[in-house]
Amino acid sequence: CGVRRRLAGGASPAAPASVPTPAGPRRPLACRRVRVGVVDIGTNSTRLLVADVSAAGRVREIERRTTITRLGDGVDRTGVLAPEAMERVLATVAEYARLIEACGVSTTVAVLTSAVRDAANGEDFAARVRDDYGLDARTIDGDEEARLTFLGATSHRPSAAAAPSVVIDIGGGSTEFVVGSGDDVSFHVSTQAGVVRHTERHLASDPPTAAEVDALTADVRAIFGANLPPDVRASAATAIAVAGTATSLAAIDLDLECYLADSVHGHELSLETCRRILARLAALTDAQRRHVRGLHPDRAPTIVAGAVMLIEALTVFRLDRTEVSDQDLLHGAALETVRRGLTNAHQRATRKGE
Repeated sequence: CGVRRRLAGGASPAAPASVPTPAGPRRPLACRRVRVGVVDIGTNSTRLLVADVSAAGRVREIERRTTITRLGDGVDRTGVLAPEAMERVLATVAEYARLIEACGVSTTVAVLTSAVRDAANGEDFAARVRDDYGLDARTIDGDEEARLTFLGATSHRPSAAAAPSVVIDIGGGSTEFVVGSGDDVSFHVSTQAGVVRHTERHLASDPPTAAEVDALTADVRAIFGANLPPDVRASAATAIAVAGTATSLAAIDLDLECYLADSVHGHELSLETCRRILARLAALTDAQRRHVRGLHPDRAPTIVAGAVMLIEALTVFRLDRTEVSDQDLLHGAALETVRRGLTNAHQRATRKGE
């Protein structure tokens, strides 16, 4: 199907060898490309991006994977990461580590987000990722997650873009909002509303009852309203939605049999379309949702909550549509890693008089 992103269980071509550096004079730091491996360990999914990144901010994808691992199962109720959930993630990270090695990556980073932040045993789990798989694993706070997401979502846009935008990142345990224009971020907040968290909290029936969906909607609306000041809500002229909820809704709207990143990236979802898709999905059982074209089966349990959150996010900003971006935290973390490395290299070269 020409799928660029491969989900759990999908076949993948052999990883390409790393691109050799041509012989000859050393290139200036600003012209060099670095092959980066980024692992994003989230509440609902564990993702991999291997990419060649230039100092100018160009990202060329080599490998991209998403596996639904549901690390956050039960965290909202118990306050700890469940052993079986951790094992699912670690098995996926082991597979990703082999791919990273095969791709000839020169630098790696793993970012751990909401579920690990919230769990009492989160830091022990992060240490295990570092020690067992050699990844530079760090748990990032909500502000850093929001900043990196904005960087990734807007990296393809001209830096001089004038209209302020809100980037909406709906995750398993939290939803991030970042408002900015060009390279400048004027506001960001991480809210405690996530598709795993709120599915567990509100949707007990299969299919969910109207009362359950209404309760979830009211909870999300209250959380967003409490965290987004009126002046911030009025400041964004456009929206960019990233991550699995938004890309899944776009794929459903496009009626894609196989996920096509180039079709999803840049697709526009209207508020009316989101409401129509929500009504359709909420009327189905979990087993029926697993057969909806455009929706990966592993996202079926949480997509109703995700659709509610995207609708409420657009509503609170009084926007009637959003652009969908296939680029998000993974790309932002890759860009940040290379920028930091090149800055350090430049400082070392300056000290040596190069």
